[in-house]
Amino acid sequence: MSDDPVLPVLHALRLRSFATVDVLADRSGLAPEVVRSTLREADRSGWARHRDGRLSGWSLSAEGRAHAQELLARQLDAAGARPAVEDAYHRFLGLNGELLSVCTDWQVVLVDGAERVNDHADAAHDHAVLARLDDLHQASRPVTADLAGALDRFGAYPGRLEAAHDRVRAGDVEWLTKPMIDSYHTVWFELHEDLLATLGRERSQEQSVSGAPT
Repeated sequence: MSDDPVLPVLHALRLRSFATVDVLADRSGLAPEVVRSTLREADRSGWARHRDGRLSGWSLSAEGRAHAQELLARQLDAAGARPAVEDAYHRFLGLNGELLSVCTDWQVVLVDGAERVNDHADAAHDHAVLARLDDLHQASRPVTADLAGALDRFGAYPGRLEAAHDRVRAGDVEWLTKPMIDSYHTVWFELHEDLLATLGRERSQEQSVSGAPT
């Protein structure tokens, strides 16, 4: 595919929503100076904007989001990978509801019919939730492997999910749902957004296999 850095930078920015040059460099695999010059070009083209202040960083404009999605569609069709990605996407959706349920049940428990923050005092409950995560992770492996085989861009997801799962099962349970780190939920959410962007779909319009919004 093209060596043009515009797509990897804009796509990384969509997946991160708001990010610094260093974060985008890490996510896109490009050198920071390449990311910086690409962002300047994106700024001139109206595709991205920089915000200064206590939190400084870059975000996509509506035009940049549309342009990146067009580039993704071209890449997908040029690679002949649309059928494989579509198939993997529908299989992913079949697992997505369980992932959300696992994360919810890890964070919240029912006490006398009312939801309470899980204080993790019930070892049997937590063990059952983590066993469900194991089953989900095992079921997700063929999906992420097929995506990695369809497009190189998806190649990092199997290892990132594996690493998060290993951390959880080693006792670092914050790696299940904690934001701002590569927790299992963080990586899963990003993969979901990557699939939506690649296929030109919107999360707000998506229906899970059960009919509920994801």
